[in-house]
Amino acid sequence: MVTGKATINAVEGMHARPAGELVKLVKGLAPAKVTIATEIKTVNAGSMLSLLSLGLKTGTEVTVNVEGGDEEAALASVVDFINNFS
Repeated sequence: MVTGKATINAVEGMHARPAGELVKLVKGLAPAKVTIATEIKTVNAGSMLSLLSLGLKTGTEVTVNVEGGDEEAALASVVDFINNFS
């Protein structure tokens, strides 16, 4: 398992459109299992409803965990997406 940090930089936070795009990205990384964690909760990044349940606002730092598959490449892709979506 590999772990990395990412920050929500989008003015509107994580809403439905970027959450859907992140789910597509994560599903394309199979067989890697990706989770996103805040201080309060950890969710499966392959579930749009789970991602939205985190209520990620601008400035929120999350921990990305990847297990299986090409872990380093998957982690880099997810962290990059989270840091740069708008």
